[in-house]
Amino acid sequence: MALRIRSTLRLYWQHSKVHPWVLLLKTISLVAGVLLSMLIPYYFKQFFDVLTLAESPDMIADRLIHLVWIILMIELFEWFFWRIATFCVSYFQPRVMKEVADETFQYLLGHSFQFFNEHFIGSLVKKVGRLMRSFEVFHDKLYWDLIPLFLRVSIIFGVLVWLQPWIGFAMLVWTFLFLYFNYRFSLYKWKYDIARARLDSKVSGALADVFTNHANVKLFVTAKREHRRFFQLTQQWFKATRLEWDIGSVAEAIQSFLMIMLEIAVLYLSVHFWKKGVIQIGDFAWIQLYLIELFRQLWNFGRIIRDLYQSFADADETMELLETPHDIQDVPLASTLVVTQGAIDFDRVTFAYQDSAPVIHELSLSIKPGEKIALIGPSGSGKSTITKLLMRLYDYQSGILSIDGQDIRQVTTDSLRSQIAFVPQDPILFHRSLLENIRYGRLNATDQEVIAAAKLAHCHEFITRFPDQYQTHVGERGVKLSGGERQRVAIARAFLAERPLLILDEATSSLDSESEQFIQEALEKLMKGKTTLVIAHRLSTIMKMDRIVVLHNGGIIEEGAHDDLLSKKSGLYKKLWDLQVGGYIND
Repeated sequence: MALRIRSTLRLYWQHSKVHPWVLLLKTISLVAGVLLSMLIPYYFKQFFDVLTLAESPDMIADRLIHLVWIILMIELFEWFFWRIATFCVSYFQPRVMKEVADETFQYLLGHSFQFFNEHFIGSLVKKVGRLMRSFEVFHDKLYWDLIPLFLRVSIIFGVLVWLQPWIGFAMLVWTFLFLYFNYRFSLYKWKYDIARARLDSKVSGALADVFTNHANVKLFVTAKREHRRFFQLTQQWFKATRLEWDIGSVAEAIQSFLMIMLEIAVLYLSVHFWKKGVIQIGDFAWIQLYLIELFRQLWNFGRIIRDLYQSFADADETMELLETPHDIQDVPLASTLVVTQGAIDFDRVTFAYQDSAPVIHELSLSIKPGEKIALIGPSGSGKSTITKLLMRLYDYQSGILSIDGQDIRQVTTDSLRSQIAFVPQDPILFHRSLLENIRYGRLNATDQEVIAAAKLAHCHEFITRFPDQYQTHVGERGVKLSGGERQRVAIARAFLAERPLLILDEATSSLDSESEQFIQEALEKLMKGKTTLVIAHRLSTIMKMDRIVVLHNGGIIEEGAHDDLLSKKSGLYKKLWDLQVGGYIND
């Protein structure tokens, strides 16, 4: 955990040091404000000393008024420096929080397809927010509490040792023991902070999971079961949170008892030294003011340390993700993919998901430039896996996959994916306008180009029926649109992208028969001049493909044109065709 704290602090410092002038100004302002505030008790000491003088009331009043003016000037200067500090912090702190969030967002987004499959999205969102809040708490506690605390305590001990060494050294020893107790206790409590933070993430993840699948909960009538599961999880969170808070309450009870004992002891010694004439009435007041300030600072110290470690616990899970290497990374000095023809070659490619058996085993497949290839086969045969390997959403274990002779592992992933247009079976849209969702295919496209692509994909017809037309927001994941409408938006994006390689993952599965006829015509235009891979469940949609590749158990068992494959009496393709008679097979 200590290493994780260092990593967290290193992250904070990297973003803090890029603002050196703000750092310097807020530090100077803080130190000046603290020093001036600690100077005021000295003039209160003089105030009480003047009251004990055997002089006329007028002379005493003049001296007191003079001291009041001095105190006023000190407090005005103190006010001025604190205002500078607050304005510096109001710029510095949210700026660094923004930069921490930006880096976290950028790094997490660089994780692989598999990473996001293995993590709850709601939990990831919560972790990013907690890292931002963690810096906010860390900076507040360090800047407004810890640094002023050590400055004030140092000044207090310096004055007390000078004023009365016995009192000063006694309080110094007590304070070191007190701080040590709080520090060790905070370390002990930290493991409970981390447990509470992890359960907090689980609660957020469970909420996101159930809310995302709310339709399934209703359709399968499992609300009571989900209630029980969620209540069990929140019960665990409750126990962990209560234990964490109870431990904190025990610490506060112990430290308040120690403070009572010290206060009584200092009061007793002060009376003793005043009786002997070692200290004066003003010194007595000075000691009490500093003692009250010392208790205020030390009382906060335990809470500050616990809050600091709480902030590190909140950052812990996110830092773990930031320290997790990306599964898919560009090699050093990776080149940019240049697609001149669009030839794709799988040369004995083998791939397995994690530690499972290979899904693709020594697959060899050559696709000519501009060729239209259909991939079919039963569930688990590797159709979708082939396309994911081509887009390098996963890295294969052996063999070579190349485009125009360029190994896709030797080129940048951005340049690879920028050459491929992909239309998934179940498109997920941003909660943005239809215009923005279609424009995602080519961000610099004009509105006219977006509308033209929408017309080619037959989106324009249903878009113009909305009151806001192209400015209509589609809802989270595009829930305001039907499945067919979302699919047409995805096709429009592919039209707009104008990329030489095209992957269609059952791009017409959610369309009615009339819409499908229009879309098939549009897809024929879209595929023109492009090397195309089509994952097909409805075999009637791939009859015009240049070649049909039949997959089974991760390998190719048949390939050829539609008529050629039907001529094989015992072939798998003919069996599937006869079973379907234009229907579907499940993937």
